[in-house]
Amino acid sequence: MADKARRLIEVEVVYALPRAQTVIAVRVPAGSNVGDAIEHSRIAEHHPEIDWDKAVTGVFGTRASLSTTLQPHDRVEIYRPLGADPRQARHMRLRRRAAR
Repeated sequence: MADKARRLIEVEVVYALPRAQTVIAVRVPAGSNVGDAIEHSRIAEHHPEIDWDKAVTGVFGTRASLSTTLQPHDRVEIYRPLGADPRQARHMRLRRRAAR
Protein backbone atom coordinates (compact mmCIF):
# COMPACT_ATOMS: atom_id res chain seq x y z
CA MET A 1 0.00 0.00 0.00
CA ALA A 2 2.83 2.42 0.82
CA ASP A 3 4.41 1.75 -2.60
CA LYS A 4 1.22 2.83 -4.34
CA ALA A 5 1.04 6.07 -2.37
CA ARG A 6 4.63 6.95 -3.34
CA ARG A 7 4.35 6.02 -7.00
CA LEU A 8 4.91 8.98 -9.29
CA ILE A 9 3.35 9.58 -12.69
CA GLU A 10 4.66 11.88 -15.39
CA VAL A 11 2.38 14.49 -16.96
CA GLU A 12 2.87 17.63 -19.03
CA VAL A 13 1.51 21.08 -18.23
CA VAL A 14 1.09 23.28 -21.30
CA TYR A 15 0.27 26.95 -21.88
CA ALA A 16 0.24 28.14 -25.47
CA LEU A 17 0.60 31.67 -26.74
CA PRO A 18 0.04 32.66 -30.39
CA ARG A 19 3.72 32.25 -31.32
CA ALA A 20 5.11 29.94 -28.64
CA GLN A 21 4.14 27.41 -26.04
CA THR A 22 5.49 26.47 -22.65
CA VAL A 23 5.59 22.73 -21.96
CA ILE A 24 6.69 21.57 -18.53
CA ALA A 25 7.00 17.88 -17.69
CA VAL A 26 6.36 17.11 -14.04
CA ARG A 27 6.25 14.01 -11.88
CA VAL A 28 3.36 14.01 -9.41
CA PRO A 29 2.09 11.36 -7.01
CA ALA A 30 -0.42 8.91 -8.49
CA GLY A 31 -3.91 10.19 -7.76
CA SER A 32 -2.94 13.84 -8.27
CA ASN A 33 -5.32 16.18 -10.02
CA VAL A 34 -5.04 18.96 -12.61
CA GLY A 35 -4.54 21.61 -9.93
CA ASP A 36 -1.74 19.61 -8.31
CA ALA A 37 0.10 19.29 -11.64
CA ILE A 38 -0.22 23.01 -12.34
CA GLU A 39 1.11 23.82 -8.89
CA HIS A 40 4.04 21.38 -9.22
CA SER A 41 4.93 22.79 -12.65
CA ARG A 42 5.32 26.32 -11.25
CA ILE A 43 4.04 27.58 -14.60
CA ALA A 44 2.60 30.67 -12.88
CA GLU A 45 6.19 31.87 -12.40
CA HIS A 46 6.73 31.69 -16.18
CA HIS A 47 3.36 33.26 -17.03
CA PRO A 48 2.25 35.75 -14.38
CA GLU A 49 -0.32 37.10 -16.86
CA ILE A 50 -2.57 34.06 -16.39
CA ASP A 51 -5.73 35.05 -14.53
CA TRP A 52 -6.23 31.96 -12.38
CA ASP A 53 -9.72 33.06 -11.34
CA LYS A 54 -10.85 32.83 -14.98
CA ALA A 55 -8.46 30.23 -16.39
CA VAL A 56 -10.01 27.25 -18.13
CA THR A 57 -8.15 23.95 -18.07
CA GLY A 58 -8.36 20.70 -19.95
CA VAL A 59 -6.71 17.35 -20.50
CA PHE A 60 -5.87 16.45 -24.12
CA GLY A 61 -8.31 19.04 -25.50
CA THR A 62 -11.23 18.10 -23.29
CA ARG A 63 -12.28 20.61 -20.67
CA ALA A 64 -11.42 19.44 -17.15
CA SER A 65 -11.75 20.97 -13.71
CA LEU A 66 -8.83 21.47 -11.35
CA SER A 67 -10.06 18.47 -9.37
CA THR A 68 -9.91 16.05 -12.32
CA THR A 69 -7.68 13.09 -11.45
CA LEU A 70 -4.77 12.57 -13.82
CA GLN A 71 -3.50 9.44 -15.50
CA PRO A 72 0.13 8.76 -16.47
CA HIS A 73 1.26 10.80 -19.52
CA ASP A 74 -1.76 13.13 -19.48
CA ARG A 75 -1.33 16.57 -21.05
CA VAL A 76 -2.77 19.32 -18.84
CA GLU A 77 -3.68 22.36 -20.91
CA ILE A 78 -4.30 25.89 -19.69
CA TYR A 79 -6.43 27.78 -22.19
CA ARG A 80 -6.16 31.47 -23.00
CA PRO A 81 -9.36 33.51 -23.25
CA LEU A 82 -10.63 33.81 -26.81
CA GLY A 83 -10.07 37.16 -28.48
CA ALA A 84 -13.48 36.99 -30.16
CA ASP A 85 -16.50 34.74 -30.22
CA PRO A 86 -15.69 32.05 -32.84
CA ARG A 87 -19.08 32.39 -34.55
CA GLN A 88 -18.79 36.16 -34.79
CA ALA A 89 -15.24 35.88 -36.15
CA ARG A 90 -16.44 33.43 -38.82
CA HIS A 91 -19.26 35.75 -39.87
CA MET A 92 -16.82 38.66 -40.13
CA ARG A 93 -14.48 36.59 -42.34
CA LEU A 94 -17.37 35.63 -44.60
CA ARG A 95 -18.47 39.26 -44.90
CA ARG A 96 -14.93 40.34 -45.83
CA ARG A 97 -14.76 37.64 -48.54
CA ALA A 98 -18.14 38.66 -49.92
CA ALA A 99 -17.06 42.30 -50.07
CA ARG A 100 -14.07 41.49 -52.34
